[in-house]
Amino acid sequence: MEKIVGLIDAPFTPFYANGEVNYEPIGTYAKMLQKNGLKGVFINGSSGEGYMLTEEERMKLTERWLEAAPEGFKVIVHVGSCCVKSSRKLAEHAQKMGAWGVGAMAPPFPKINRVEELVKYVEEIAAGAPDLPFYYYHIPAFNGAYLSMVKFLEAVDGRVPNFAGIKYTFESLYEYNQCRLYKNGKYDMLHGQDETILPCLAMGGAQGGIGGTTNYNGRELVGILDAWKNGDLALARERQNFAQEVINVICNYRGNIVAGKRIMKLIGLDLGKNRTPFQNMTDEEEIRMREQLEAIGFFERCNQF
Repeated sequence: MEKIVGLIDAPFTPFYANGEVNYEPIGTYAKMLQKNGLKGVFINGSSGEGYMLTEEERMKLTERWLEAAPEGFKVIVHVGSCCVKSSRKLAEHAQKMGAWGVGAMAPPFPKINRVEELVKYVEEIAAGAPDLPFYYYHIPAFNGAYLSMVKFLEAVDGRVPNFAGIKYTFESLYEYNQCRLYKNGKYDMLHGQDETILPCLAMGGAQGGIGGTTNYNGRELVGILDAWKNGDLALARERQNFAQEVINVICNYRGNIVAGKRIMKLIGLDLGKNRTPFQNMTDEEEIRMREQLEAIGFFERCNQF
């Protein structure tokens, strides 16, 4: 099964002022991401407010991204939901429409407390798209599924034929590396935290990743991979430190989903506001955030159209 090399973006879902999905910017969005070095998208996930979308909206977004994707641009569809039947239906649709792959995080309700519960959840969803690679999206801060991913790999191994690997969005670099080493690298371990790309490269395993700040800081994050590949550790460190500076700013304004989406407006692609119950940024907060981004030279280094 092909392993992803390079960075995949987790895009925001565009909304009109009335809260309806705006499909129009997606063509421009896809071209901008590819231009800045991204290799594809993982749509309808946490950055895309996937759990706040209807099934119909999620399917239409899948179709629109597939229509807009440049040649060779991977479209992976997050299909997780609190209803496993809905997840399987979304997986079936993604395969039918020609997606490159599918993935799902554990549901926020009911909370999954055992590895076997998670394997059964993955097994049922992945069966809906048997011809596509399936990625488990490990983000326990969102759903409370603080389970051993090594034990999960041991349990899922050989049981889900199209299981490809894990999008690992957690702080334990030790566990990430142990998963990467499982059976000599059998599974694709996609790094999911933009603030720690370089340490994972240093451990010798991170070939691909899925990020959220890649929406607007993709050039610098792709640049970390390029600098490492070229043996320029000083440049890789500088770019990683800059990426952390950007993250320090957005953490002042409710993180990537809220502040990051507003940054897209500041760089030239207005994707609207977030759906309820997210607390959107005020105009005053936007002004302060712009000033903080200007102070670190962000607009000279951000993604370009």
